[in-house]
Amino acid sequence: MSQFSFGAGIWAFGQIVDRYAADGYGPARSTAEMLELAASVDGLDYLDINHPFVEDSTTAKSVAVQLNDLGLKARAVTPHIYTRQFARGAFTNPDPAVREAAKERVRAAVEVARVLDAGYVKFWPGQDGFDMPGQVDHAQMWDLTVDTVRELAAEHPDVQFAIEYKPKEPRVQITLGNAAKTLLAIAASGVDNVGIVLDFGHSLMAGESPAEALHLVHRHGKLVSAELNDNWRAWDDDLPVASVHLFETLEFLLALREIGWEQPVLLDQFPFREDPVAALSHSIRTIRWLDAVVDGADLAAVRDARRAQDALAVQHIWWAAVAEAGSYA
Repeated sequence: MSQFSFGAGIWAFGQIVDRYAADGYGPARSTAEMLELAASVDGLDYLDINHPFVEDSTTAKSVAVQLNDLGLKARAVTPHIYTRQFARGAFTNPDPAVREAAKERVRAAVEVARVLDAGYVKFWPGQDGFDMPGQVDHAQMWDLTVDTVRELAAEHPDVQFAIEYKPKEPRVQITLGNAAKTLLAIAASGVDNVGIVLDFGHSLMAGESPAEALHLVHRHGKLVSAELNDNWRAWDDDLPVASVHLFETLEFLLALREIGWEQPVLLDQFPFREDPVAALSHSIRTIRWLDAVVDGADLAAVRDARRAQDALAVQHIWWAAVAEAGSYA
């Protein structure tokens, strides 16, 4: 049995759209319907919940009641600061009024997080960046990003904030695009209550080793949340866990053990064409099985082989552990 508890982004259970199927994959669902679907996933205990909610009539109190009734908990609240209103940026928008609107979104999310007793409020400034060379004043973009993070965190010193970095999409280049840049921005902000959400797929996109990035962020004391999914590195496909990168996933799970991770592992998936309950359930089963692979591996031998930089020895150990774990069920 896996040592981990599990959560997911509520968006996995909603209607997903792209630029081709603008009418959406699957039916539109209310907040209540998404919560009910999430509760039907075996092993899922936590949710990252977007705000504003799908419908204006839904309140934080009503969501809190339903979460409790379903046996779920809020792990995070993620404000919508990446929608059409913020197409030219949220924290870095050239219009001061829009920048203020983005801050108000975050402030509202803070109040929702208090009601839901969520662990953190997430910054995902996906519209903060640029699309073409020469488009922006890079120094100004950095200053606006850092100043806004500082301002919002300082306003709410009792709230944990976390930045989820990503190299691109929706902007062609996102300002906070990798672990190192995000750590630098947090350091420049000078506040203690801002950390990082380490998304496995975003780290792959950024050309990082997710396990190395996890250790780096943890070393600086800024790891707030860890998310698992998979992709082909070129885009944020948000596929089920280990769909593509088996050994990177094993290494990531081992890294979580090495840092003593005790918080939930979140699943950030977009099951465009799959049943969301089946897709999330599949990822949880996969993580549990891969965790059993890690259990069965000779970890002392892994450490020795890594210190000797003996790549073939490490491969042999992992393949042997996969074989020893038996069939996936």
